[in-house]
Amino acid sequence: MSAPALSALNAPLLALRQFSAEFAHLPAPTLGVSTIFPDRLELSFHDDLAGFEAWRSALGILPSSVNYREQSGGRTRVLTAETGCADARVRLIGYADVPARDEARSRQGAVR
Repeated sequence: MSAPALSALNAPLLALRQFSAEFAHLPAPTLGVSTIFPDRLELSFHDDLAGFEAWRSALGILPSSVNYREQSGGRTRVLTAETGCADARVRLIGYADVPARDEARSRQGAVR
């Protein structure tokens, strides 16, 4: 079986081109384009939920549309959200450490 032509990835690549012109001021994400999901552009942010949030807002994704889960035995939080852009599906992913319980408690005590 032969590999798909680069043209099979037109939708996410055109979305990326649009984003590079329109959102050049936003934090640069890690990019993902794959022949496995040829209509998807993935923008991921590692240890940078502020970057995730900036892109979420710029793309007009409602906060209520963001999914939250944890992985790595509860040590890493993961935010995901999706939207459309032209013919592409844009998937945002944000990863960040879950604060240690002692660290979270000390923050709560400092607020009081």
